[in-house]
Amino acid sequence: MKFDPKIQQVPDGLDLNAIPSHVAFIMDGNGRWAKKRLMNRVKGHEQGAQTVREVVTTCRELGIDVTTLYAFSTENWARPKEEVKALMYLLKRFLKNEIEELREKDIRLNIIGQIERLPGDVRMEAEQAMAATETNSAMVLNLALSYGAREEITRAVQQIADEVRSGTLGEKDITDKTISDHLYTAGMPDPDLIIRTSAEFRLSNFLMWQAAYSELAFTPTLWPDFTRQEFYRILIDYQQRDRRFGKV
Repeated sequence: MKFDPKIQQVPDGLDLNAIPSHVAFIMDGNGRWAKKRLMNRVKGHEQGAQTVREVVTTCRELGIDVTTLYAFSTENWARPKEEVKALMYLLKRFLKNEIEELREKDIRLNIIGQIERLPGDVRMEAEQAMAATETNSAMVLNLALSYGAREEITRAVQQIADEVRSGTLGEKDITDKTISDHLYTAGMPDPDLIIRTSAEFRLSNFLMWQAAYSELAFTPTLWPDFTRQEFYRILIDYQQRDRRFGKV
C-alpha cells in the first residue's frame, strides 16, 4: 500500500498509514437523485458515473489495494428494459473511455459476476479493458456486474462438488479457504470496509461471504452527491473502530 504524495486536501485526523486494504461501495441512490430533480432516472446514472471517477481516483491516491464497486446486480436485470439498456450503454461508454485513465493510474480492472450475461458489445469492451490493464499493479478495481453473492456462493459450491466427484479434492479437505478460493474475489483480501449510500441499511446480496468481518458504514447521501470529503470522514471513523475479529 502506497499513497500518492499528490493526494488532495487530506483532513486532519486521517492516518495515511492506516488506510484499509480493500474498500467496497454499494452505490445506491442514482434514481432517487434524478427523481428529486424531476429528471429521467438515466440522468442519475450519468451523474453517478462522475462520482465513480472521483471515488476511484481518491482510492488510488490513498493507496487502497482493492476497490470494489457494486455496479449492476443479478436482480437489476428485472428493471425496465429501457433502463437496463441505458445502463449497459453507460457501462460500455465507461469501459471504453476510462482505459487510458486506468493505465495512467496503474489500475487493473477486474470484473466479478456473470460476465457471460452481459450484451455481446459490453462484454467485448469489458474483456478488452481487462486485457489492456492486466499488468497494472497499483490498485485492483473490481466492477461487480450481474453480480449476486448467493449466485457466487452457489457457483463456488458447484465447482467444489465437481472437484470432489472427480477425485481432485477430498470432502474433508474442504475449508473456509477452499470456498474463498472459488469465489470471484479469489486471491484478494476481504473488504475491510463496505460503504453504502442513500440511507439503506442492508448488503443487498453483495459480498456476503467476504463481508463476514467487514466494517459497515451507511450514509444518507445519494451516490451522485457522495464526495471525497465524506469518504475521508468515513475513513476517519473506520480508523477509530476496534476490529477484534471475534477475539477479546
